[in-house]
Amino acid sequence: MSVPGLMIAAPASGTGKTTMMLGLLRALSEDGLTVQPFKSGPDYIDPAFHRAACGRASFNLDSWAMEGGLLDAIAAEAAGADMVLAEGSMGLYDGVAGIGASGNGASADMARRMGWPVVLVLDVSGQAQSAAATALGFRSLDPQLPFAGVILNRVASPRHERLVRQGLEAAGIPVLGALSRRGDLTLPERHLGLVQALEHPDLDRAIADYAAFLRAHADLDAIRGAAGGSEAAPQGDGRLPLPPAQRIAIARDAAFSFVYPHLLEGWRRAGAEILPFSPLVDEAPAAHADLVWLPGGYPELHAGTIAAATNFLSGLRRHAETRPVHGECGGYMVLGEGLIDKSGERHRMAGLLGLVTSHARRRMHLGYRLAELLVPVSGLAAGTRLRGHEFHYSTIVEQNDPPLARVTDADGAGVAETGSHRGHVTGTYFHMIAPVSRGAGR
Repeated sequence: MSVPGLMIAAPASGTGKTTMMLGLLRALSEDGLTVQPFKSGPDYIDPAFHRAACGRASFNLDSWAMEGGLLDAIAAEAAGADMVLAEGSMGLYDGVAGIGASGNGASADMARRMGWPVVLVLDVSGQAQSAAATALGFRSLDPQLPFAGVILNRVASPRHERLVRQGLEAAGIPVLGALSRRGDLTLPERHLGLVQALEHPDLDRAIADYAAFLRAHADLDAIRGAAGGSEAAPQGDGRLPLPPAQRIAIARDAAFSFVYPHLLEGWRRAGAEILPFSPLVDEAPAAHADLVWLPGGYPELHAGTIAAATNFLSGLRRHAETRPVHGECGGYMVLGEGLIDKSGERHRMAGLLGLVTSHARRRMHLGYRLAELLVPVSGLAAGTRLRGHEFHYSTIVEQNDPPLARVTDADGAGVAETGSHRGHVTGTYFHMIAPVSRGAGR
């Protein structure tokens, strides 16, 4: 029998669903439940917050990037839990125009597939009975989508709450909670989303405050009782991705942290040895590693520290003489000749690729990516197709190495950021989510 779950979603970004998610995870855990968190979509920051809230590793589920077998393998992480809570991304129905590996990437896709009823977080600022029209539209747009009810957020007063409830009750939509406006219950943000969990000065206390607020203003019993699940048969071989090498040295600190949890878990279960190190404290990658992996993150905020990390940079260069080094997004930038920060100052990086990037020329690059490797990336052969996601504000000033891959967006249009390679060193701007299995469509 599947573990019952809920999808915590919203009409749009910025409605408070992450703080709602964290409060629910902690409150239900405090009540003795084992709660398995998931994140719908390609966000690589929220899962660390989920883990901090409930003590259980959170994983991404993404219908554009992941085939059915992989989705089922990740969903199986809920085994042994009492309940699933999945956090949506953007608006409930927001995805790309076309179908990817198994869907268009919308949170509604995942809720429908897993049978998780939707709890819609409604920001009711500036409206009253009209909130019912929004909720009714979201419930009615897809009759196949299970719908549990709404939690009202940013309620101005008891009178405001009564008026909003009046409209929702007339529309037959359950209200599972009503939270007053609280300016102190927010998480700090920066240009790629929330400030990372490991950087939050007092995260545990903040989450405890969210939980107490939810407990006082939401019906936890009704929320728990609304959970449901699908009994659909698993698809495919149900296996997490295999590791690209046996011993993988991976940078892990405030500058390098954007790696999808299902990848690390798949690598470990397949017997790979994960060897974390911190460039920010000038640690070199393990000398016996088969592969060095630099994930994305915020190297632009620590460019001076990285440029002065001689032990890290010299160790990275020594490794690259004989064995593979791969960087994603921020890690790719560090492999280049230079990184120009937002003030215009240029910092010398590893010099392993002829790449210079700039945050002084800000331009958002955002979206899904489908890449076909032109050369191998460690254990991934040339010709391998990868699905991933790109999100950054830096621009390429110089890039004089051959392209690493043919890259297109979710609509099939070519993408100029192809990655590059030189010797044993490779890098991409996109974050890999999953390889495409042989015979799978576009």
